[in-house]
Amino acid sequence: MLTKVKRLSQDFYLDSDAISIAQKLLGKLLVSHINNVKTSGIIVETEAYIGPEDQGSHAKNGRRTPRNENMYAIGGTAYLYKSYGIHDMVNVVTNAEGVPHAILIRAIQPKEGLSIMQLRRGVNANNYHLTGGPGKVAQALGVGTAHDGVSLVKSEILGICDIDNEIFQENIIIGPRVGMSKYVGSWANSPLRFYVKDNPWVSRPLKISYPLEWSLI
Repeated sequence: MLTKVKRLSQDFYLDSDAISIAQKLLGKLLVSHINNVKTSGIIVETEAYIGPEDQGSHAKNGRRTPRNENMYAIGGTAYLYKSYGIHDMVNVVTNAEGVPHAILIRAIQPKEGLSIMQLRRGVNANNYHLTGGPGKVAQALGVGTAHDGVSLVKSEILGICDIDNEIFQENIIIGPRVGMSKYVGSWANSPLRFYVKDNPWVSRPLKISYPLEWSLI
């Protein structure tokens, strides 16, 4: 059961710096427990969404709807939604209640339940074809919008664990988020995507990455 492992505490998620959390989540273990079946994977790719000013966020300009309501929940809540009405996406809500910060989990490296993940996905691969992409992550873990709003700290369904697998800064690649349109302006190129260097489960490796000192300003 999820309660038997070393979960991340609520304090981890309450940090006001979503960019820092997006990087700290790399190397952590994302675990699902669906219909008595446990699957898990090491987080290897994330994207940060940082509030009303972020024009690429569901909460841009303070937008608040039934669909994105859980973005405003307390840090440590799961925010799941369907992209284009098709693919489920797993997001980690961060910061205090009322502040719409979230981290999209874009890719995981399977650790437990590989055959179950392959069955759910309908593929026999064990690389980015299996879990390299946010829709693939949710499908492999067996989670969807029915799990929107569950607590990553307390729920038996979904949680994130610390497995003493720190990813050092020199092994983190930084770049722009995937799929940002021209309508988000300069936010399309903001350095808010992070992934583990040379990891074969990453969804779309960058040809050119941003330096560590790149600024949002």
